[in-house]
Amino acid sequence: MKASTGKKASKPVAGKPRAAGNDAVDAAFAGYPAPVRPKLLALRRLVLDTAKHTAGVGALEEALKWGQPSFLTTESKSGSTVRIDQVKTEPGRYAIYFHCQTDLVETFRELYPELRYGGNRSILLDARDPLPEAALRHCIALALTYHLRKRKT
Repeated sequence: MKASTGKKASKPVAGKPRAAGNDAVDAAFAGYPAPVRPKLLALRRLVLDTAKHTAGVGALEEALKWGQPSFLTTESKSGSTVRIDQVKTEPGRYAIYFHCQTDLVETFRELYPELRYGGNRSILLDARDPLPEAALRHCIALALTYHLRKRKT
């Protein structure tokens, strides 16, 4: 397992947060303001549940990357890292981030033009709106299996 620089080592999780989890990740969630905290926690559950129900993904590793809760396919190496965070410049907004040098967000735009995007790296969400769960679940599954698909081509 990888350890974040200066942080407690994170542990793989299979579809749910650990009871005795990564203190840094737990602290990051605790530090988010209302109304984005419950939305980010719901998004966290969605990422973990999607991983659990997506073939080839395996256990995820939760860690902080760039100060953001991140989900890595360290065990299976099946996908690209997924990160979540509040949008600091826009109170009440939060986002799910993807590696900007992939074609993931371009693919998401084609599949889900109704979603709001931040350049080629994120799906932007508003805490006042319901979570677009079906679309996000599909996008998350595509990200978590990105490398699996690339290996087949």
